Amino acid sequence: MKNFFYDFTVPGLDGSANVLEGLRGKAALAVNVASRCGYTPQYAGLQDLYLELESKNFTVIGFPCNQFGAQEPGTPSEIQTFCSVNFGVTFPLSAKIEVNGPRRDPLYAWLTAPENGFPGDIEWNFEKFLIDRDGRVTGRYPAGTAPTDAGLLQDLANIL
Repeated sequence: MKNFFYDFTVPGLDGSANVLEGLRGKAALAVNVASRCGYTPQYAGLQDLYLELESKNFTVIGFPCNQFGAQEPGTPSEIQTFCSVNFGVTFPLSAKIEVNGPRRDPLYAWLTAPENGFPGDIEWNFEKFLIDRDGRVTGRYPAGTAPTDAGLLQDLANIL
């Protein structure tokens, strides 16, 4: 049984076997992302947050998902190019996954499990989960929560 965030294996957008490999021990913000969403400009704030706090053992991890309005239709190469060119994204991105339903990735089944304290289906692109350095879920934020949101930043400061 997997009890912690970094116990899971999720392929990387770049074809790597596990986007989470090498990140164990970092605080993280896990975000299901999409390239054609009204919230897509959040990529810029996520990248800024990543760069600002990377030296404090923090990472952002994006999980591309096409389940909401088919807003992430691209191939891995198209997604990577879009993120790099438009927002300068350098934080890790997983291969495209499903976050709800019968094909929900095991990581997202775990993130949304009642025993982790933040149950329920993902409602839209750019929903966020805050993970402490031990790999426990410490917060969940709706899609409209900006990476610069005071509550999110305070929660993040509390685990760093």
